[in-house]
Amino acid sequence: MISIIAFVVLLFVGFGFFGWNVFKVRSNILLGRDINRSDNKSQRWKIMTLVALGQKKMFTRPIPALLHLIIYAAFVITQIELIEIIIDGLTGSHRFFHESLGGFYTFMIGFIEVLSLLALVATFVFLVRRNLIYIPRFRMKEMNGWPKMDGNIILFMEIILVLCIFTMNGSDEARTVAQGGSSYGFVLSSRIAPLFQGLNVETLHTLERIGWWGHIFMVFAFMNYLPYSKHFHIFLAFPTTFYSNLWPKGRFNNMESVTNEVKLMMDPSADPFAAPPEGAPEPQRFGAKDVQDLTWKNLLDSYTCTECGRCTSSCPANMTGKLLSPRKIMMDTRDRLEEVGTNIRKHGKEFEDGKSLLGDYITEEELWACTSCNACVQECPVNIDPLSIIVDLRRFLVMEESKVPTELTGMLTNIENNGAPWQFSPADRLNWANEE
Repeated sequence: MISIIAFVVLLFVGFGFFGWNVFKVRSNILLGRDINRSDNKSQRWKIMTLVALGQKKMFTRPIPALLHLIIYAAFVITQIELIEIIIDGLTGSHRFFHESLGGFYTFMIGFIEVLSLLALVATFVFLVRRNLIYIPRFRMKEMNGWPKMDGNIILFMEIILVLCIFTMNGSDEARTVAQGGSSYGFVLSSRIAPLFQGLNVETLHTLERIGWWGHIFMVFAFMNYLPYSKHFHIFLAFPTTFYSNLWPKGRFNNMESVTNEVKLMMDPSADPFAAPPEGAPEPQRFGAKDVQDLTWKNLLDSYTCTECGRCTSSCPANMTGKLLSPRKIMMDTRDRLEEVGTNIRKHGKEFEDGKSLLGDYITEEELWACTSCNACVQECPVNIDPLSIIVDLRRFLVMEESKVPTELTGMLTNIENNGAPWQFSPADRLNWANEE
């Protein structure tokens, strides 16, 4: 009974704390401006299935993709065993499905063990890749400190989780045989069981309980760590890919605030000095200065970012030594969003901390280094769009603060006066054809 009560408390606290963190993340995302991504549902379901579930874009780099797929499959399929653990914890039973499922149960637990072993190997490979092998995208300055530690923490948690699974199954197998029962026949545990020979039944039971409690505790620790980690993409990759931008790459959206101004200017009957109608919403800022000016999809993207660095490693500006890193853009957006969300919960919606995404987190130099080539968008395994954030921040600089690099000023003036980037009159545009 004490064990059941302790398990119920763990279950309640674990799911309750996770639910609270999910609520905070959701409320932060909803601080963004609205955007309609409800069209073409069949295409969106297809993209989500291929990209999030099938991990299609991961396989542009096959080796890490295969290792990631192994860990992903192990994470999903081992939840079957977790269902049984929860039932056992609530009822006090032991291997609730064993007798009813028979051989299929043996097959499933064996399959889970094989996946767990493969996941353990993949985890060690990822630890080596992150810490011993020099891979440039893992050694960039935005990955110093917490981001590097975060990647390692989750890998160590996976190692402990797998060791708990084998401790639980192996000692249980040995105890069952020691008590005169028949072997479960699990493909790996039956081979681990001899390691426990010579231990008495009480010790084997204690080891089985350590593995069992360690397993469930690590599951809840892992689950509640996710909202604080880049690994929240395990859940958020699905809505992020479902709400992907379906427009052709390179097509920019028209700002509603600008469109409304142009319509007003083109309407001969409109009074440009008339006061807005009563109850009209406050005019939107041109572009984005802080996270509230971005769309909820931009903010969802920031939480979904896996910090893999594929975007930055493919960015031509970054390759040539420019300050821009698309990965850092997403990380900065998430960090600022967390800060704003915390301030709102503590001090209310009207609280201003005197900081903003533009300037305090992302510099103008980073923004103007972008060539808007869409390489970062193309490379992202979960269809995150750093470019849309960059463009909106640049729109604010140009349209609200009239800040344009001097290199662009001449070109923009020529476009305004001549309808082209070159300093030639439109009337002289075909003069080249008359030259001999």
